[in-house]
Amino acid sequence: MSDSRWAVVFGGPSPEHEISILTGLQAERVLSGTGAQVTPLYWAATGSWFVVPSGTEAKDYLEGPPPGARPVEVRVGADGGLFVKGRLRSEKLAIDAALSCLHGGVGEGGGFAALFALLGIPATGSSMYASALGMDKLAFGGVMTAAGIPTLPRVALEDDVEPPFVGPYIVKPRFGGSSIGIEIVEDIATARAIGRSSAHLRGGAVVEPFRKDLIDLNISFRTAPVLEVSDLEKPLRRPEGAVYSYDEKYLGGGAGAAAGLSSAPREFPAVVPDAVTERAGELARRVAAVTRLTGVVRVDFLYDEAAEELVVNEVNSVPGAMSLYLWAPRRPAGQVLTDALVEARDARATSAPSGFGSGAALRAAGGIAGKLVGLDGPRL
Repeated sequence: MSDSRWAVVFGGPSPEHEISILTGLQAERVLSGTGAQVTPLYWAATGSWFVVPSGTEAKDYLEGPPPGARPVEVRVGADGGLFVKGRLRSEKLAIDAALSCLHGGVGEGGGFAALFALLGIPATGSSMYASALGMDKLAFGGVMTAAGIPTLPRVALEDDVEPPFVGPYIVKPRFGGSSIGIEIVEDIATARAIGRSSAHLRGGAVVEPFRKDLIDLNISFRTAPVLEVSDLEKPLRRPEGAVYSYDEKYLGGGAGAAAGLSSAPREFPAVVPDAVTERAGELARRVAAVTRLTGVVRVDFLYDEAAEELVVNEVNSVPGAMSLYLWAPRRPAGQVLTDALVEARDARATSAPSGFGSGAALRAAGGIAGKLVGLDGPRL
């Protein structure tokens, strides 16, 4: 039996809260099956934290934390960490590393990474900076373009700036998952109207050309113990479906599909020319290099079958079901998750830059009053 102490974190304030629960419960069972000590940590939609009993089911979370959940206090500071509240005192949780199963929102977008860095708890799901990049579709597209990685043109949806490409358009939340809040429109005026009315788009939206001739392909990469890519998958849309929707991805396969995605309609491995499979692996490795994303990541492509050309569409730093179904032909699920946790646990902390804390700037500053001169506005 392993003496490693892992935590599995799931839930979080996000539109993908329920899917995160399913991923977390799946991951908990996989890691428990390796003999490791596993602490399930539930981040409620309200923002509260709980240690929950092992082996809970999805239905146990319909009304919030399940029976037997114990409140957790988050402390930042010299004696920071996670503390389980007791009747007389709180007990600090001993955790070697935490597996992030947080989809979307502040959890996947860098907030969780920042919080656990402050708590001194190693965690998967990439750094704060890489996580934020993966969640920002506009920034991610810009990085792909700058790196020379093929991608569709993508611009911010603005009231007074016309896209440099013609419609029809696909409109997506700028900050969010890969399938929630997506709309297809014929003209930019409609895109703007939807952008103002949709709860998913009001926080920012991106526009890109909608091409019905392109199909979806997915691949996963993991960065430990070495950079490696999975087999390539082709998700299958319903015949009338225009895009690979949230329902198709998580609910279309019937009972159990949302928990593992393995029952969702798909072609695996994807039946495409060998050159396309090889190209997908090359592009996934390049995405890993330029984004610095770590752990287990999924890269989503759009594929032009006629031209046999691939473009990178999006990246998921915490993919649904941790992409374990993509790794199944190559690696056991327990190994995939354990390797990611060991990578997080053993990652070297970035040292402070030279000169940090030397006091040179403070000694040279003089009085603060002198730095306020001229800041009181124009003289009338």
